[in-house]
Amino acid sequence: MWSCNFCNSNAEDRSFTIVTISNNLILLLFALEQFQKDVFLSNLRDLQPELCITAAYGNILPSKFLNIPTSGTVNIHPSLLPLYRGAAPVQRALQDGVKETGVSLAFTVRALDAGPVIACERMEIEDQIKAPELLDLLFYEGSKLLIRELPSIFDGSAKVKAQPQDDSKATLAPKIASEESWLSFDEEAPVLHNKVRAFAGWPGTRAKVVIVDNKSGQDKITELKIITTKVCSRSNIQVNQPDEITFIKPALVFPCGGGTALEVLEIQLPGKKVMSAAAFWNGVRGQKLKILSAAYENDHLH
Repeated sequence: MWSCNFCNSNAEDRSFTIVTISNNLILLLFALEQFQKDVFLSNLRDLQPELCITAAYGNILPSKFLNIPTSGTVNIHPSLLPLYRGAAPVQRALQDGVKETGVSLAFTVRALDAGPVIACERMEIEDQIKAPELLDLLFYEGSKLLIRELPSIFDGSAKVKAQPQDDSKATLAPKIASEESWLSFDEEAPVLHNKVRAFAGWPGTRAKVVIVDNKSGQDKITELKIITTKVCSRSNIQVNQPDEITFIKPALVFPCGGGTALEVLEIQLPGKKVMSAAAFWNGVRGQKLKILSAAYENDHLH
């Protein structure tokens, strides 16, 4: 007969889900905001867990928590530690344009993602993959890695074989701020493409364009959420002005820094569904598109 003090506590104190794996293996899935509460720690101590596992938890756990499980606390971290320690390892790796990443299984210590690494799996990064998809792949591989290593964790041999991290090689992956979502087309196209992939999902990437009505001479500024892009491989794009956006099926082509160009394949208007670049271009009905540059803002908005 298995019983749990959490099941008898107040509803507000037990934000968790029970998952029964077998007669002798039961998982409790907790919401991260519970970790600092004394009632949570007291009840967890009463349960006498052998192992705690964390994933996608961006804070440092208190010693009161780490001292409870007899086999320790293990973290599934979606990077090749000590690279990209912190809250946004997948996003920052994509933003940097790295060609390889991976997932690490490491013991948790009282420092940010700095514990000894039990095992890791490497993965090549495709040029078009976005952060949500890569994150899913890495946590899938991480869960398989955890299952493979559970016997060594429970018998204690994982603590013997775990390798300390080289702190001198550590890099940080700080939390993303919403104001980072704006694209600057002064930067080169590969930089912008990597940012679009990295910030897919949240906060996304945004740009402002000017729609020029050739008949009335009136300009309209429109905000676009940039959904899918690729680096333009064409070297013979003809534009009349350096800030002009052209359409070359199936993409809107944005001129970027260093003589590069970015193909935008999918966009989203405020309050609308995601649409193809072709659908947006058809809606413009022959009006000219320009990047909202600093020079335009100085000339027209001040």
